[in-house]
Amino acid sequence: MSKKLLNKAKQIIDILREEYPDVKCALNYSQPHELLIATRLSAQCTDVRVNIVTPQLFKKYKSIDEFADADVSDVEELIKTCGLYKTKARDIVMMSQVLRDVYNNKIPDTIDELVKLPGVGRKTANLIVGDLYGKPALVCDTHVIRLTNRLGLAKGKDAFKVEKQLSEIIPPEESLMLCHRLVWHGRLVCNARKPECDRCKLYSLCERKGK
Repeated sequence: MSKKLLNKAKQIIDILREEYPDVKCALNYSQPHELLIATRLSAQCTDVRVNIVTPQLFKKYKSIDEFADADVSDVEELIKTCGLYKTKARDIVMMSQVLRDVYNNKIPDTIDELVKLPGVGRKTANLIVGDLYGKPALVCDTHVIRLTNRLGLAKGKDAFKVEKQLSEIIPPEESLMLCHRLVWHGRLVCNARKPECDRCKLYSLCERKGK
């Protein structure tokens, strides 16, 4: 890995840390399993929409056991506005059943175990091990993929390939917070359709400037 790219990554980390010192996961939750479910709901759906839907969902189903026993059609109705609701509802109930029956109602703390759960991919698994267990994690959602491509830290749209590229240049202890900060920067400044380059603190490091 080139020293120039490593130095660029460090500059981006430092700038974003100063710009967004106290960011956290944008999904609202109070229990570990709620973050897992909210993250599943966030696939092809905005975090804002998920946060509108989950209060009623978590009020009705308060535990892994209750989700495991839930009627899938009822869960469908509660999450209908999140999109792909039939698949998501099925996954939520099935993952809850696996958590109850295989993991004794505990959320696994490794990516390898988490991706065994129905509907859980590497993005969700990384978020869980990072936010719940404080482990190094690269959560490569659409914002992270878009921004790291624009900044020249990664190439391509495949989440796993971007994760592998970033793992070579991002210190493990910086990985989770960098992803959270990239998400916030992507929402507030570096919009997909119309990036606000005139107020972007990363403009001098960007390779696509406005594109």
